[in-house]
Amino acid sequence: MQAKAVKQFMIKDNDIFYYCCVLVCALLFLTGSNAVLAQQARIIPRAPDIAATSYVLMDATTGDILVESNADIPLPPASLTKIMTDYVVASELENGNITLDEEVYISVKAWQMDGSKMFIQEGTTVRLEDLIYGMVVQSGNDASVALAEHVAGSEDAFADMMNQHAELLGLDNSYFVNAHGMPADQHVMSARDLATLAQALIERFPDNYEIYSVPEFTYNGIRQPNRNSLLFQDRNVDGMKTGFTEAAGYCLVASATRDGMRLIAVVMGTDSVNARAIEAQKLLTYGFRFYETYELFTGNEVLSSNQVWSGKSNSVDIGVQEQVFITIPNNSGDDLVTELQIEESLKAPINAGDILGQVTISFDDQVYYQGEVIALQTIERGSLIKRIMDWLTLFFMALFS
Repeated sequence: MQAKAVKQFMIKDNDIFYYCCVLVCALLFLTGSNAVLAQQARIIPRAPDIAATSYVLMDATTGDILVESNADIPLPPASLTKIMTDYVVASELENGNITLDEEVYISVKAWQMDGSKMFIQEGTTVRLEDLIYGMVVQSGNDASVALAEHVAGSEDAFADMMNQHAELLGLDNSYFVNAHGMPADQHVMSARDLATLAQALIERFPDNYEIYSVPEFTYNGIRQPNRNSLLFQDRNVDGMKTGFTEAAGYCLVASATRDGMRLIAVVMGTDSVNARAIEAQKLLTYGFRFYETYELFTGNEVLSSNQVWSGKSNSVDIGVQEQVFITIPNNSGDDLVTELQIEESLKAPINAGDILGQVTISFDDQVYYQGEVIALQTIERGSLIKRIMDWLTLFFMALFS
């Protein structure tokens, strides 16, 4: 009886050991599977081949360039020029120098413009807001000249304003001779500059940007559709501008939003109307599929609470004051590594906003953000006794260390 009991107990132990092994193997399998899935989620293929002379894909929120080729080569921009014309007009509206209700006199020069037209008549007046719609939606060269002459007195003077705005925006590979983009010596823009300009207009003048999504505009009984065919093919696309001349080829700046991410795609020098839409769509699809705009810091976010010596308070909150977004591979937010480097032995007084160190955010050995961290509150000096006690503490800490 006693031997039998021992045998049964040993069988139970073996069963427990067996099931434990099965459980451990299952956990290891599941963990390994999850790791493989996580690794697969971060796989990013090379960017698609784009049949264009120059192109760029930008995250509009962060300004990060996701894809580029020949991005800084100055090229004829054709009617993409009108984005800058609109930017200058929007700036003048913001400054109160002109109003949307103003009547603009139409000159012979504006009326005689070749290329795409709004079909305004010489010697008449047109409401300024209608001219903006005619320029943006119908790509009217006549409307562009009328606006330029009204704002600056002449198109040459307006071009000077365009170049000054370009300098302020850091458009190093752009130079403007006219307001419409018809071929002219030295009149050039680069794909990167166009993306930067589009980003600035979207951010600074959202009301003006809404016009770029208008599907059609009718003036003087003539209805013309928006030339950006992506507006009718992709519900995420809400702008921006097309262009064509023999010298420039078929060009397009397209912008779209999906899941809180806005992308700007620029293609220059494609072969046809369909090609510019197809190539821009490739860029947008690639960006949305493999990247995301990630909110890194919400603003006044506490990253650390560090000891303060000789202060009324014994600690200070350290963080980042501004809201920060970064562009990262999809589903990699949880894998970001934060490294804080804070000054040693912080001593009062400390003022809110004082720089106390820096933070680095990285993933897979790539740094996505590096910036200063500051004190998020003011720490005043403590009493004389508190300062003496802290000084003695620091002294002995240094002595024994």
